[in-house]
Amino acid sequence: MIELASVIRDLREELGRAIVSAEGEALRFELGPIELEVSVALERTGHAGAKVRFWVVETGADAAVGATSTQRIQLVLQPTLRGSGNPPSVSGRADVNEQ
Repeated sequence: MIELASVIRDLREELGRAIVSAEGEALRFELGPIELEVSVALERTGHAGAKVRFWVVETGADAAVGATSTQRIQLVLQPTLRGSGNPPSVSGRADVNEQ
């Protein structure tokens, strides 16, 4: 399982690479709302000051979380660039190292 915060951080990094690769490209895409649907397991610790943590269940990991109930949640994220109210633009090109 992966922490939900890590999934969102990785998504932010991927989008950042797409924004950088859009620079100088003739064809760019305005990035609109991102709908992210994941299966999560909820973990609550039992001590004072306990926090609730959301873990994203990886595909094929259902057997590993058999004792934990899972729920599907949908997040709608609206990407913006810091200091700007405008949505970022991305290119449709992958990094040179990716195939």
